[in-house]
Amino acid sequence: MTDMVSAVKEFLLDLQDRICAGLEQEDGQATFFEESWVREQGGGGRTRVITDGAVFEKGGVNFSHVHGTQLPASATANRPELAGRSFQALGVSLVMHPKNPYVPTSHANVRFFVAEKEGETPVWWFGGGYDLTPYYGNQDDCQHWHQVAKDACDPFGKEIYPKYKTWCDEYFHLKHRDEPRGVGGLFFDDLNEWGFDRSFEFMQSIANSYIEAYRPIVARRKDTEYGERQRKFQCYRRGRYVEFNLVHDRGTIFGLQTGGRTESILMSLPPVVHWDYNSKPEPGSEEAELYDVYLKTQEWVS
Repeated sequence: MTDMVSAVKEFLLDLQDRICAGLEQEDGQATFFEESWVREQGGGGRTRVITDGAVFEKGGVNFSHVHGTQLPASATANRPELAGRSFQALGVSLVMHPKNPYVPTSHANVRFFVAEKEGETPVWWFGGGYDLTPYYGNQDDCQHWHQVAKDACDPFGKEIYPKYKTWCDEYFHLKHRDEPRGVGGLFFDDLNEWGFDRSFEFMQSIANSYIEAYRPIVARRKDTEYGERQRKFQCYRRGRYVEFNLVHDRGTIFGLQTGGRTESILMSLPPVVHWDYNSKPEPGSEEAELYDVYLKTQEWVS
């Protein structure tokens, strides 16, 4: 597995570099600062954060490669075959929170997991995807986002995009509110049935398509005029993002369970957010349109 891990790590470090460069260019003012860290239990990472930019109020693009001699019991409850195995987990995870309420928040993650035990076949898989969380919906943006996702999947089979699009719709759903987090995208996990080379190729296709999916949307919306009402609604809707990440997100839970670096794990949370009791948008307003039109599971591309 050593060669496999090395190949994935090389790709992920380069991916982090390329995504940061593209987002810095789009912001035009702020740059990512970097902090390397070491995990006491094994491994470490490279955290990059951008704050107070012309476009991005806060964002992070993190690389991590952590390892250990044994997974915690809570992480193997549903995967008993992993108990007693050493593990390695590599990934790039990012969240970008824009300043302008008309620019959606975006999230992306790609990862590789290996669990080994002497005398037994290694257990490994790829996972990842990306999703879009608008505050003010736009049909063109949603169609573009999903078309890029579909184009990245299609070389691997026409059934792949519908499968992982549906999984994303189901995964990024706030069960306690019965509400989607946003307009979805792709989500896949436990991918190993194609063998390492093909599975890795797919992960790279998804990872490389993120900046193509997101950057044109940012460019189109970043100069849209907005006022206090739009800003207040953005901060209110950001609360849903916090709720999902702290209650449901597998990556957040796994990172905290395995002794990951808390600051890096929670960099996904927005800098300014608030909860208004029993808040409801005015019927017929732009804010109501988000609920009535965009926060509905639907097909964005044919």
